[in-house]
Amino acid sequence: MIFLYNVGLLLYGLAMHVGALFYPKARKLVCGQRRALRELKRAMAGRGQRKVAWFHCASLGEFEQGRPVIEALRRQRPDAFVLLTFFSPSGYEVRKNYAVADCVCYMPLDLWWVAQRFVKLVAPDIVVFVKYEFWYNYLKQLHRQGVKAYVVSAIFREQQAFFDQLYGKFFVRMLSFCEHIFVQNSDSLDLLDSVGVSNASCAGDTRFDRVLEVAATANALPQLSQFAAPDKLTLVAGSTWPPDEELLARLVNKIPNMKLIIAPHEVSESRMLGLLAKFSKPALCYSQWQKNTEVNLADYSIFVVDAVGFLSSLYRFGSMAYVGGGFGAGIHNILEAAVFGIPVIFGSNYQKFREATDLARLGGAFPVSSPAELLNVVTMLSCDSQRREQSGNTCLSYVQQHKGATEIIMKRLTP
Repeated sequence: MIFLYNVGLLLYGLAMHVGALFYPKARKLVCGQRRALRELKRAMAGRGQRKVAWFHCASLGEFEQGRPVIEALRRQRPDAFVLLTFFSPSGYEVRKNYAVADCVCYMPLDLWWVAQRFVKLVAPDIVVFVKYEFWYNYLKQLHRQGVKAYVVSAIFREQQAFFDQLYGKFFVRMLSFCEHIFVQNSDSLDLLDSVGVSNASCAGDTRFDRVLEVAATANALPQLSQFAAPDKLTLVAGSTWPPDEELLARLVNKIPNMKLIIAPHEVSESRMLGLLAKFSKPALCYSQWQKNTEVNLADYSIFVVDAVGFLSSLYRFGSMAYVGGGFGAGIHNILEAAVFGIPVIFGSNYQKFREATDLARLGGAFPVSSPAELLNVVTMLSCDSQRREQSGNTCLSYVQQHKGATEIIMKRLTP
């Protein structure tokens, strides 16, 4: 099985190199992994006698889950050398200048000789993988060298390879290389128990701590208070994809007094042109407004944020929120919106997200599957201010009730 695992990784690496000839994202991944060891060697040369804390995140979403732990460790161990690695370009490109880390780079592919060289070069004292990053060769090398590796905010489902009757034992062995696994919920803990994994406990989801921290310090684009006038209904739509935007365009074009702040998941020029073409009302892009900040934002019905890094602060301007991804692979982070005490709306593919199913059941969130359903939900919430307030309070209470995972994790990481 180990042989097949390594062969599969070799084939994946080959496919990435071929894809790099045609796709910019694949090219960034291949080039980033190629230079990772060189960058690390230079960074490690300047670390002195400082102990290394290595954090690994697949992409940007996982980084936001790991961030509370990274920053808590930095506060407790200010002299530590913090290494942050990413697998995806979408995470690395946004956070490559993250000030809390001493070095940010890509994680090279999990081939046994690469993992051996990487671990030897870094010589970490502690390693934290976020959510679902399980790499056999890296974990094995860390285990061999006596380095404690933790997994935080992990979540497990029956469909995962760990619970497959044919080859599940191989993947479960990876978990035995970990010092401890902090899972998000009791269902995950029960699944691990069913396959004999005992080095796990339920700490909760660190995203709750992160969004509460963001909400307390949110201050991006304060000028949008001019746009989101108190007498207007304002919908903030985040991490949207084209299917989401089709629904939103129909909605905004039908409701006269609606204001829309929209932050698409991808902000390429072609995507922006396609998005703006959907609206019949006056729209302004953030990039346009930057060039002329004297523009009166109140004259526009739609504000398109064609830049990254603002979304978690934007939800504070909303009467309600729409979170994208529910007509594709799955919804994005709804907690970023819920923490501001506003109702949250999303598409129909949300069932694998515990917070979404919980809030839909409690009446704080509203899944929709068509333009007509979206119109009905928004009309109901806009006409019934009491219902809107109750739904928003439900969202905020839910977030506050689930905070504290970071503190639980840190007690074990830095006793």
